[in-house]
Amino acid sequence: EEASPELAQEVDEIHWVGLGQLGRCLEALKASGASEAVMAGQVKHRRIFSGIVPDLKLMGVLARLAFQNTDSLIGGVADALGREGITLLSSVAFLHDHLAAPGAMTRSKPSRDERKDIAYGRRIALALAGMDLGQTVVVKERAAVALEAMEGTDEVIRRAGRLAGPGCAVVKVAKPRQDMRFDVPVVGQGTLSAMKEAGARVLAVDAGKTLLIEREAFLAEADQEGLVVWGMGEGEEA
Repeated sequence: EEASPELAQEVDEIHWVGLGQLGRCLEALKASGASEAVMAGQVKHRRIFSGIVPDLKLMGVLARLAFQNTDSLIGGVADALGREGITLLSSVAFLHDHLAAPGAMTRSKPSRDERKDIAYGRRIALALAGMDLGQTVVVKERAAVALEAMEGTDEVIRRAGRLAGPGCAVVKVAKPRQDMRFDVPVVGQGTLSAMKEAGARVLAVDAGKTLLIEREAFLAEADQEGLVVWGMGEGEEA
């Protein structure tokens, strides 16, 4: 329901499992003799409300949850894997060369005013992410234009463009207590397309904690479009 059928051409073995079929997922892993697993890709948060039918194993996980937010849901699945003897590894275990680096990753750098927007946006985004609501804030002239909820990064960028027009800065952070096993911040070609559509020039992401999908091509396209991609450090300040 989420993954591309083209994945079957890229792997030695594939099992198609519905979002509600945790039991079937566990059976496939155990049958292969797996003791470790990695989560990759994205499940859109709004799928929570789109009629997923949980099997008995997932119903047991849901019954233990106080909240049905991202951390609770995927964390519950990670715990279920652990109870079956399967350790969930970091999502970036094999992707360290695709992580954001500190500072400018493009030829263009943010201006003094854009750095102020980044610093302001990071403070707002960390508060938002700390409540597991969203990880992206779009800022213009030190005003928060749009905050991410379940719609995802690309849609919040487009909404900001409609509200404030060109010149916004997009700030995406990891959660203050980011579990690197799942829901790691990701940007890709779709992010750049949304920025071009909205007239946003700056994208700031947490260095060392954000995946750049097809990093080399991503940064080449950003350079071609005159965009700024900036890796924020822990002490990013105005």
